[in-house]
Amino acid sequence: QVQVAESGGGLVQTGDSLRLSCAASGRTFSTYVMGWFRQAPGKEREFVAASRWIAGSTYYTRYTDSVKGRFTISRDNAKNTLYLQMNSLKPEDTAIYYCASTVSRRSLDSHWTYDYWGQGTQVTVSS
Repeated sequence: QVQVAESGGGLVQTGDSLRLSCAASGRTFSTYVMGWFRQAPGKEREFVAASRWIAGSTYYTRYTDSVKGRFTISRDNAKNTLYLQMNSLKPEDTAIYYCASTVSRRSLDSHWTYDYWGQGTQVTVSS
């Protein structure tokens, strides 16, 4: 079983940056599919970004349209850690952000794909 734990959330202002971290257990972290999702109050959990190993040190990444060009997903396999660098934050980015993991090769942007979830970290962007 894989355990994941997010950190790095907080209260920031519009236009600020924030970096979320997700520490994962397991000896094969480099091959895990890792994703970020978020859930705003009263809304369903939505896909933000994902990273899937291709070969060697090459990873495929995907982003939801609303964060493209502002958010960057990355990973440090030596530290078993996934990151989400969030720049130019907007009030609509306010949500609880979740890290998730799976070894499945199913759809990256579906929360049903992922088997292991963290508890979430709150990101609040004030206007």
